[in-house]
Amino acid sequence: MSGIVVLGSANMDLVVYVEHAPKHGETVTGREFRTIPGGKGANQAVAAARAGGEVAMIGAVGADEYGELLRHTLEASGVDTDLLRTDEGASGTAHIVVDDQGRNAIVVIPGANGTVSGLGPGDETVIAAADALLLQLELPLNAVLEGAEAARRHSVRTVLTPAPAQPLPPELLATVDLLVPNEHEAATLTGIAAPRKAAEALLRQVPEVVITMGAAGSLYATRDAAPVTVTAPRVPAVDTTGAGDTYVGALTVALCEGRPMPEAMRWASAAAALCVRRPGASTSMPYRTEIEIEVR
Repeated sequence: MSGIVVLGSANMDLVVYVEHAPKHGETVTGREFRTIPGGKGANQAVAAARAGGEVAMIGAVGADEYGELLRHTLEASGVDTDLLRTDEGASGTAHIVVDDQGRNAIVVIPGANGTVSGLGPGDETVIAAADALLLQLELPLNAVLEGAEAARRHSVRTVLTPAPAQPLPPELLATVDLLVPNEHEAATLTGIAAPRKAAEALLRQVPEVVITMGAAGSLYATRDAAPVTVTAPRVPAVDTTGAGDTYVGALTVALCEGRPMPEAMRWASAAAALCVRRPGASTSMPYRTEIEIEVR
């Protein structure tokens, strides 16, 4: 079992399925509406737990029905929620439009996630005992930085998903062991559209980078070896929501198990390919047995 701590967001995803997303000023008729537990932090926690990791979640939910369901969803996937706080306000929500090509557009309202301004009692102790810490950018940046600094103090591998993309302070980048942006986030961070060139630029700030490129696969770059590209399985996409989080969760489990990076990337790509074939985020994430069948 891989000891993984996730410091991140938990949102209720309010998902509308449409033929095409509305343009500015346009009204379209949706086909279906679903309420699905999500949030990048919770998604990565569920993905890692289902892939075989021993996972603990640090964050916050609201004192509402969404908060109860978010906590239950994490626990049902085997995630330890002892350090998931309950705030008196509302839980975070993500308002998602998914078109018939599986593409999505998302508006996030932080809710309780915005109250996580730093580490709380017991958080650093749990981080110190972990093999890896997973971070994203849906919590206040100060909390992300405190978590990363705690991991660095205890020599815990830090994996950062820079989403939503934003300028990152040097002190945060100095604590990151592995940066995992998608190609759009990599371009936002560097101003470079080509993934390989963007990876070269990012390596001036962090020691390792994996750029996910959707159907085109993923690219790994490090300072002391040639880049490696792993292709993605060709599958029909129903809903790409949560695919990146599935990739990161599964990748981290594989790395914590000591797998070489190319093998870990293939494992993560198989998990993401399973995810996009199903609707929703956390509800679509595969279990370890499914991933093992997919990679055969």
